[in-house]
Amino acid sequence: MLVHETQIRINYADTDQMGFVYYGHYAKFYEIGRTEALRSLGMSYKEMEADGVMLPVLENFSKYIKPAKYDDMITIRTKLIEKPTVKIQFEYELFNQEGELLNTGKTKLAFMSKSTYKPCRAPQRFMEVIAPYFVEPTAKKVD
Repeated sequence: MLVHETQIRINYADTDQMGFVYYGHYAKFYEIGRTEALRSLGMSYKEMEADGVMLPVLENFSKYIKPAKYDDMITIRTKLIEKPTVKIQFEYELFNQEGELLNTGKTKLAFMSKSTYKPCRAPQRFMEVIAPYFVEPTAKKVD
């Protein structure tokens, strides 16, 4: 399992009239989390697109627990729990600077050929860089 954390500060433009982060911005935070998780592996969306693979979002789910507010320092914890094939699912937890859980979410994306717009398998290089996070436990030999 891959786990990566990214921090962002909530700016005024992210908030609504109540001073809370507008609910629609959480999808942007998820995007930041998964983009930075990939970047931490030495990969980027830009590289994948240059190699002919896109990653459109198929599903987006959010659960709002507590509001994030202007000037909060938010930690976006991004998790890749299952080894991807044609689809990839990320899970997210957002915490404020006090460590309070504010939001959880999931996104499911598909690897898609840029030339045919059809689903394709995850790029080989991507699978190689995430392989260490999905090592199968070895069976213990019983005497």
